[in-house]
Amino acid sequence: MEQPTPFNRLSQSAYVQRVLVAVGLALLLLGLLGLLGLAFSVWLRVLAALLIALPLRAGGDWLHRRAGLPAGLGLLLVTLVVAALLGGMVWLFSARIGEQVEGLQQQLPQAIHDVQLRVQGTEWGQWLARENVDFTRVTGGTSEWLGRATGIFSTTLSVVADGYVIIFLALFLALQPKVYRAGLVMLVPKAGRPRANEVLDCISSTLVKWVLGRLVSMLFVGVFTWLGLTWLGMPMGAVLGLFAGLVTFIPNIGPVISMVPAVLLAFVHGGPHQALYVVLLYLAVQTLESAAVSPLVQQRLILMPPALILIGQLIIGSFTGLLGLTLATPIIAIIIVLVKMLYVQDVLDDDSVAV
Repeated sequence: MEQPTPFNRLSQSAYVQRVLVAVGLALLLLGLLGLLGLAFSVWLRVLAALLIALPLRAGGDWLHRRAGLPAGLGLLLVTLVVAALLGGMVWLFSARIGEQVEGLQQQLPQAIHDVQLRVQGTEWGQWLARENVDFTRVTGGTSEWLGRATGIFSTTLSVVADGYVIIFLALFLALQPKVYRAGLVMLVPKAGRPRANEVLDCISSTLVKWVLGRLVSMLFVGVFTWLGLTWLGMPMGAVLGLFAGLVTFIPNIGPVISMVPAVLLAFVHGGPHQALYVVLLYLAVQTLESAAVSPLVQQRLILMPPALILIGQLIIGSFTGLLGLTLATPIIAIIIVLVKMLYVQDVLDDDSVAV
């Protein structure tokens, strides 16, 4: 017996209308998802501004308490000191780093090519050749590697462009934090506003501690990487050390990223033995940072589970790119505070869990 078709049960116009409604709902859902992604991208930039504004404000408040200065004057002094330090670093290293970055751009293609030749000359490289494995295809080739590097640098430039907006937003937030905070607390029912203030205080303190901890780790890794590379006779030690210190801002993944250009250059200038020494240097610096510096910083500032950080980076970074990957850890820190205070303490009534 012939099965009835949609056109047997409904008129053609009604069926078309249902199809159009389904398509419209699908497009609406896609539009809402796009808006959510855009909104999350905006909130990432707001969070980046908060990570600048909160430490500046905390420094100004510290001067206000210790030296009796007006809060606004303390904020101004802290901002000027930070700006002077950053400007001094740029002025001291700009000429040398500029030359070294140019040299790095010129030597990286040759370094990649030399790595390919050296691997092909090894026993396991010859085994890959016998197995008909195209090493150039596996590594992507020099042009593809340069294309990927160009994509990374273009993404970085996009983040730098966003930095102007983030910096100005941070200044506005640091100048009048009470205004924005009061507006946020106003959205909470009156009975919950005292608790909302407690939660915001804890989040602010957590973010400030995290920034301070990252700065200590960045300084340690940058300085000791620079000294170690200089001791090994590696060229461009300053720019490689600065790069290692900067990407340390990204926990777990940053140290791996920082090692790649240094190892490639070591292959060019000293061969496999030099590359091995560079790998050992980076491992030693990261081990010292993880075993000595981070525990000391975490004990005094903030404790974050490494596995949870890595999971958050993988999830958030896959949706939001470089900025989301960089800010994954403070996002996790905020979520931890909210879960502990609003769920564990308030809903489960368990005050034994410290924040």
